[in-house]
Amino acid sequence: MKVLVTGGAGYIGSHTCVELLNAGYKIIVVDNLSNSKLVALERVKEITGKELEFYNVDLLDKVALYQVFSNHRIDAVIHFAGLKAVGESVSIPLKYYHNNITGTLNLCEVMQAFGVNRMVFSSSATVYGLQEDVPFSEEIPLQTTNPYGRTKLMVEEILRDLYVSNQNWSIALLRYFNPVGAHPSGYIGEDPSGIPNNLLPFITQVAVGKLSELKVFGNDYDTHDGTGVRDYIHVVDLAIGHIRALENVLNTAGVKAYNLGTGTGYSVLDMINAFEKVTGIAIPYQIVDRRPGDIGTSYANPTKANKELKWVAHKGIEEMCKDAWRWQSYNPNGFDTKVKHKALK
Repeated sequence: MKVLVTGGAGYIGSHTCVELLNAGYKIIVVDNLSNSKLVALERVKEITGKELEFYNVDLLDKVALYQVFSNHRIDAVIHFAGLKAVGESVSIPLKYYHNNITGTLNLCEVMQAFGVNRMVFSSSATVYGLQEDVPFSEEIPLQTTNPYGRTKLMVEEILRDLYVSNQNWSIALLRYFNPVGAHPSGYIGEDPSGIPNNLLPFITQVAVGKLSELKVFGNDYDTHDGTGVRDYIHVVDLAIGHIRALENVLNTAGVKAYNLGTGTGYSVLDMINAFEKVTGIAIPYQIVDRRPGDIGTSYANPTKANKELKWVAHKGIEEMCKDAWRWQSYNPNGFDTKVKHKALK
């Protein structure tokens, strides 16, 4: 069974490649390396002891993508590739629309040309927008608030229309909540460029001394401690969710959306406290103004994925923090760190 993984050198993509290889799949990765590094895939091979094939291909290059499909008999696609920074999407929306939507259209057209109609799509909980009632279920109205989220929502609609036109398609839309953590080996993890947009990499970079303090955006939300509450999910649990979704689409037809989250919300201060507890490192922080568009509480109702995909998130926030810190402490400069790693466990 051969699976094409677009954006497979990225944070979630590389962890999913590990789980795919461990599950016995053959994988081909296409990635333009615009927000990832090839060394991540070298480390995937070290973790698993297995090989994969890589093509430095941008999904906007339809001819190159067509050649990849010509070279392999591909059975299914897991589609991660896309620009993903919410703030940046507000500044350069046309780039986000062009890249995320046109790239997906090219991918679907090439898949269709080769008779490949099984896909797992990397969507996002941003498609829920500013909802007041939690937890979020897949059935609530969708109302995203930024260009990045709109690209995800538009692609979801494109994929639904594709199925209406040809009911041989089988597509899972995976709406992630807040992926955190790293592979327990410490070999791969989240390696943001510049100042991190996400909470846990910001915490670990403060802990390793790259940043002086954490900024906490708002402490006047209607939550138990005033800071924003989110559904943090360990990236390995998330990766395994892709394997369960792949198994499902290989044996069904239709387009189905699934929340991938734990169903439990933790505040910013909860995460700081958990990190300090497992590492013994104090994290200095400063309360600053809320960010525009942020909501107080967001967490998933994962019941549908639990039932239909036979998937449950198992790892708690202390394990998320331990694994994130192991990655950061072994790799203080991310994948640019030139050190010999400790033996894999």
